[in-house]
Amino acid sequence: MRKLGLIGGMSWVSTGLYYKWINKGIQRRAAPMASAPLLIESLDFSQLHGLKEESDWDRAGEVLVDSAKRLEDAGAGALIIGANSMHRLYDRVAEAVDITILHIADCVGDKMVEQGATNAASLIGTRNVMTESFYRQRLVAKGIDLLPPDMAHVDEVDRIIYEELMAGQAKRSSERFFRTLITRLQQDGAKAVVSACTELDMVIDVDANVLPIYDSARIHCEAAVDWIMADEA
Repeated sequence: MRKLGLIGGMSWVSTGLYYKWINKGIQRRAAPMASAPLLIESLDFSQLHGLKEESDWDRAGEVLVDSAKRLEDAGAGALIIGANSMHRLYDRVAEAVDITILHIADCVGDKMVEQGATNAASLIGTRNVMTESFYRQRLVAKGIDLLPPDMAHVDEVDRIIYEELMAGQAKRSSERFFRTLITRLQQDGAKAVVSACTELDMVIDVDANVLPIYDSARIHCEAAVDWIMADEA
């Protein structure tokens, strides 16, 4: 198996899910007692939270670039960034290292194309994931027809993610909110939902909704397992 680097800590909840899902995938694919060869750097999210100005993103980019370089120097053959929103910095980080970085939106887009879910998809995540182009354009480039962001609910989705989920809290009120939101999206014509926040698994049941849910973190982890298990080129 090949050694993968994970830039984590954004949030610690997300990183724990990545560790669990990657290892479960390796266990299924390799052997009952197998575990994934991972290098994990867990960053301090208090220094990467609430990025608004470009200067804030520049500083965050420096942090992620330094992390990527350390993981590469430590022997990682590829990297993943365990946060949807931080893929805003993907190009900068990818340019700084000589190893592959698996882009989460590319992995999601490939899965949706594979399953024929390319029409009228709705994107749920943090404010910058829902409203900026860096994530959406990756899906569109794969042939995914994305609906406009649901601006009426952006603030509440963003609040739940940052104030509750990233602190490890899964409230029933938030579970109800997302069930109602997904039902409303279906009524408005959505054919699928991209769960583009790694912590949303805590409050959205991918198997018990009126629409197909494409969980970005789980799909990212599946791609990570594929890379770990692949033969060297």
